Amino acid sequence: MDGEIDPDELAALLDDEETETVDADDTDLRIVDIRDRRAFDRGHIPDSECIPFPELTTRIAELEGAARIVTVCPHGVASRQAAQLIGSYAGTQNVRVDSLRGGIEAWERDVGALVPTAADGADGGTDPTPDADEGPDAPF
Repeated sequence: MDGEIDPDELAALLDDEETETVDADDTDLRIVDIRDRRAFDRGHIPDSECIPFPELTTRIAELEGAARIVTVCPHGVASRQAAQLIGSYAGTQNVRVDSLRGGIEAWERDVGALVPTAADGADGGTDPTPDADEGPDAPF
């Protein structure tokens, strides 16, 4: 893990990603939300992907090839552990890996609203249910 990134800095990186015309390999930012799928579907940072923390060790190879990875959780605590895990993986050792300082809570406070997963699942998610109970096994 390289450190932490503030929500405003991440927002600026996202803006840069949208306006960059450089080779995608040089600017590939991956935002990894480690919350469970239901929490992610209710609202997430734009352009982020859901890899729940319990699945991270089996799906970490999916992150190979990224230039930079930012991990996200509700309050910025578990995402530090996730960033350390990702940074220790052989396929991502040369990648800058940061945790979002303050997590989703800080993003909403400092940057703005989260985006829900499309109800039709068009963005790869499931049908979001606003009143869904995350259950007793939910880590967050």
